[in-house]
Order: sequence, then C-alpha cells, then structure tokens
Amino acid sequence: MKLSLTLFLAAAAALALFPVHGARADDARAREIMQMVNDRYDGDTGIADQEMILIDKRGNERVRRIRTFEKEFGKDSRRIMFFQEPPDVKDTAFLTYDYDESGRDDDQWLYLPALKKVKRIASSEKDGSFMGSDFTYGDMTTRELSKYTFKILDEKVVRGQKTWVIEALPISGEVVDEFGYTKSVVFVRQDNYVVVRGVFWLNKGDKVKYLDVPDIREINGVWTSMEMHMKTQQGDRVLHSTVFKTLGVKYNQEIEDDMFTTRRMEKGL
Repeated sequence: MKLSLTLFLAAAAALALFPVHGARADDARAREIMQMVNDRYDGDTGIADQEMILIDKRGNERVRRIRTFEKEFGKDSRRIMFFQEPPDVKDTAFLTYDYDESGRDDDQWLYLPALKKVKRIASSEKDGSFMGSDFTYGDMTTRELSKYTFKILDEKVVRGQKTWVIEALPISGEVVDEFGYTKSVVFVRQDNYVVVRGVFWLNKGDKVKYLDVPDIREINGVWTSMEMHMKTQQGDRVLHSTVFKTLGVKYNQEIEDDMFTTRRMEKGL
C-alpha cells in the first residue's frame, strides 16, 4: 500500500504551464522511470496510524489523527480513512476506489457525521482542498500515466541520494481543469523509485505548492513515506502548510473486504 498519500506521489501529478492542445514527443526513459514508481511494491494491505498537522500563515497549528486502511483488489486498490481526533472531525470518513482500467475515473466518498450523510466527490471537485489541507481530493488518487508525456530535466542529489528530475505534460486541457495544477516537477530517487520532492503550480492564481518528503523508511520490504510536508506559497509568502506523519504502519495484515464500503463509513471504527 502506498500509505501516507504516496498514491499521489507515485502518480507524479506533473502538469503543463498552460492547457495543452498537442502533446510533445514522449521521453521513453522518463516514462519507464515513472512506471517503476507506479509499480513499486507496496504490500497487499496496509494499516496506519497517521497525523495531519494544518499550519496557517501565522504558525497556528491544528492536529488531526487518522487511522487508514488499504487493500489491493486485483489490479485495483481501495483506501478508507477514519478521522479520530479532534472532536470537530471525529468520525469523518473518506473512501477511495482506485481503478487500474484505463479511462475509468476513480470513485471517492466523504462521510460527514454532523449531516449523517455520505457525499460522493464529483470530478469537478477534485481540485478542492482535502479536509482543509494543502492536498487536494485529486492528490488522494492515482493518475493514469497514459494521460501524460514525460521528460527527464536533470539529475540532482537530495539528502545524499541521486534523483531524476522529471516533468510531465498532460495530453489534454481537461486534465488541468480536473486536478487543479498547471505545472509540476518531481524528484525520484534512483535507488528505490520514491518521489522525495515536488513543485506544483496551481491552475488558479499565482500560487505554488512545494512538497518535501524528509523521512522515508523501508518497512517489511515496503519503502514508506513516514513524513511529508506540503506548503502553499504566493511569491515569498507561505499561505498555509500541511505536515502528514505516519506514526505506525503494518503491512500484509488481514482486512475484511467490507471495511471498504460506504456502510462502513457510516458505522465508523
């Protein structure tokens, strides 16, 4: 399981500066690298205790604790997140079905206990903020590599490890509209195919997001992002930032299929 939002990282949400009307020539080596990122072993199931820290422009923090479950269903995967603390988000649940089938949109649902209602996340809403964080609903799903062309821009050393610096361009403007980014570049470690940094330009306004993954560990043969930072800037001003931590994780544990249903969202843990 690509826990700690690494589904988003694996897909490398790298987009163009403007909506693209004609795709450039593809870089076969860059595409091969991104396929290796996407195919990296991540276990058959995963259970994690996580913490999301929301930090406003004044440095004020709000901490949210989450328990996440993931499971492979053939070539597809499902993930459900239960918010446990603080009281204002307790029992909120988020469910994602990621489909391997080309052209099939992933499904997402959000359960809000105050309304006692499960809401389906529409494609037009995927560029919205996920639970007040600097990540979007679209960041919580995989992206089809066939929707992008890839190019290696450079090689850089990040924390003593060699990385490829890879840019991707969408094959259509609809991709930009759906996911909310207009350009991004990701840094992929050459030894384990984990994305460790990224820069993402937003479709609306002159804001930019910066991703950093300072803590990566191999747990039971699975490279796991234990801590991720995403900040949103406008010029030199940091508008908001999010720290996402994995406090503990277990892979290849038994998880019943009915854990990943809208009924379970309503029932809670």
